[in-house]
Amino acid sequence: MKVYTSAAEAVADIPDGASLAVGGFGLCGIPSELISAVDAQGVSGLEVFSNNCGVDDWGLGILLSAGRIRRVTASYVGENKEFARQYLSGELEVELTPQGTLAERLRAGGAGIPAFYTPAGVGTLISEGGLPWLYNSDGSVAIASPPKETRDFDGKSYVLEEAIVADYALVHAEVGDTEGNLVFDKTAMNFNPLAAMAGRITIAQVERLVQPGELDPSQVHLPGVFVQRVVHTGLQDKRIEKRTVSA
Repeated sequence: MKVYTSAAEAVADIPDGASLAVGGFGLCGIPSELISAVDAQGVSGLEVFSNNCGVDDWGLGILLSAGRIRRVTASYVGENKEFARQYLSGELEVELTPQGTLAERLRAGGAGIPAFYTPAGVGTLISEGGLPWLYNSDGSVAIASPPKETRDFDGKSYVLEEAIVADYALVHAEVGDTEGNLVFDKTAMNFNPLAAMAGRITIAQVERLVQPGELDPSQVHLPGVFVQRVVHTGLQDKRIEKRTVSA
């Protein structure tokens, strides 16, 4: 059965120490109901793959503030002061990676490609190693990134990046059918289909749930083969990271 009655039921078997690929960008298209359900379940020691870690009081920031995340692979810290504090104080291991590289690592994991070469990061700490992953409480580096394999193709250097496969993926979609086929809303697509591909068990919260055949196949953004669980959560609260208005 792909359809679950609640977010709590859908995430109930996520254990301590699990790895999660989580969709969204900033506060756009984040699987907020699933994240809240994981928080309520009380699991800890989580490893998270996501573009960023939400903000202090929303999205993955909820799990972060509760001390449930052990390690994060992301492209930037974002507007999350608690994320920065935990990283710099040695409470959180963080692997920062170029945004496009993170996207391709997730996609590659879903496509069964173990690694790929990219020019992004060549000649920097990304490829040469030494990027702080974990600090000691005194500010010294406890764990630094290792050097990565590089190779030249047609006279240009590339760095080898490994694919990401997570135990679970949490994603948000505007529409899904009971077979797990998903449609995303404009920019809320962002990292959602990529995270969904990377999960061994992918859980999708959908604003609108329809029956098989109601979706135009040509409009499906992610086929149900990548999705194991669907939960209908209704319309999502649209949070705005920085509200600006004009006179």
